[in-house]
Amino acid sequence: MMHEDRYGLSISTTSDAAASAYREGVDLMLAGWPGAAEALERAATTDPDFALPHIARARLHSFYQQGDLARKKAAVARELVARRGDARERSHVEALALAVEGRLPEALAATMRHVETWPRDAMVLAMPLGAFGLFAFSGMADHDRARQDLCERVAHHYGEDWWFLTFHGWSLTENGSVARGRAITERGFDLRRANAHGAHAVLHAMFEDGSVEEADRLVDAWIPTYDRAGILHGHIRWHQALGALEHDDAARALAIYADVLQPAVNAAPPLNVITDDAGLLWRLMAYGHPVPKELWTEADAAAQRLFPKSSLPFADVHMALFAAATHNREAIAARLAAVEQRLADGKLTTGPVVPAIFRAMSAFADEDYAECVRELTPVLGEVVRIGGSHAQRELFEDTFIVALIRSGELSRARAMLDGRLHRRPSPRDTRWRMTAA
Repeated sequence: MMHEDRYGLSISTTSDAAASAYREGVDLMLAGWPGAAEALERAATTDPDFALPHIARARLHSFYQQGDLARKKAAVARELVARRGDARERSHVEALALAVEGRLPEALAATMRHVETWPRDAMVLAMPLGAFGLFAFSGMADHDRARQDLCERVAHHYGEDWWFLTFHGWSLTENGSVARGRAITERGFDLRRANAHGAHAVLHAMFEDGSVEEADRLVDAWIPTYDRAGILHGHIRWHQALGALEHDDAARALAIYADVLQPAVNAAPPLNVITDDAGLLWRLMAYGHPVPKELWTEADAAAQRLFPKSSLPFADVHMALFAAATHNREAIAARLAAVEQRLADGKLTTGPVVPAIFRAMSAFADEDYAECVRELTPVLGEVVRIGGSHAQRELFEDTFIVALIRSGELSRARAMLDGRLHRRPSPRDTRWRMTAA
């Protein structure tokens, strides 16, 4: 007897145990919950010819930058599905394998073709969604709109599914429909509280609508249920640290950093480690709080190990923060040359925004605030192209506003802050507005 996944799609195993373990692994993976890898390994061990657990496991390996393991498992999945898999499974494996191999434009094209035929294949639909998804890292300026459009196109296939509601709501939040997005995300989170992506998406909505204290209470109440090994544990606490900075509480932000974010204790995937660490330490510095030099040195050393070469633009700009903050001019020059070469070769889908960020952050760290403003002014509207979430990208807008204030361009700073305060209440922006008055 053939089995089905939780979404009613047939899966090519006759083993009850393998099917059950696969369904469990997929749900844990979609929830960002520990145990997914073990469940998928059980499925693959129980039925060694079942392709889907291999490709799902490959995807998990890729999150943690275990490239060799990921590619090997993807190759096994391709071989197995060719022998025992229907058209849906073959297309599923191919879309995920392309992503695992870093062939992101091809993976996005394969994903969109697949979703048109099998919209309830959540593992494939998940790939373009989220702050680190294929849309976000495509270089598109309208990737927030693309995620919302995709979710709304397939929403009738999912109904009140906890995973889909999580990402549908978050796509609305990121694209500016914050109240509607928050309501939908909270519905999904209420359906399954053991869902780190749900907690995370709710925190993004709370960030966007200014619910700083409510977000803090949510993390305090929920985080004890989530193991520190969870893929989003550190990042959820990062959101709490941002809330502390809203109230100028640098000591609490640094305590959160020491507890879960610094590289020695952070169990997150490498991309989360470097972006959360650089993003928080840079904000502390830019907002005028002292950051112990050893924190920058330790985090920079870890980042250099994890990302020794130019890679994703989103990683590149955070590596620029490390190099600028540590005044490592050699690192800035080398990485800037690499991204400028990619731009010249037509391989940098984000356009000129990444090299401009490199130069601007270096100028800011050197206290040349006018130069920082000059570099960022023509590209500020294009920062969205680097990917990530609005909460993450706001760092660059914050740096620009601080540079405006420190270079004496107070009217421009007030105008920007008036626009932000119109969108959401922010204690930090209110303080800055008073400074610029």
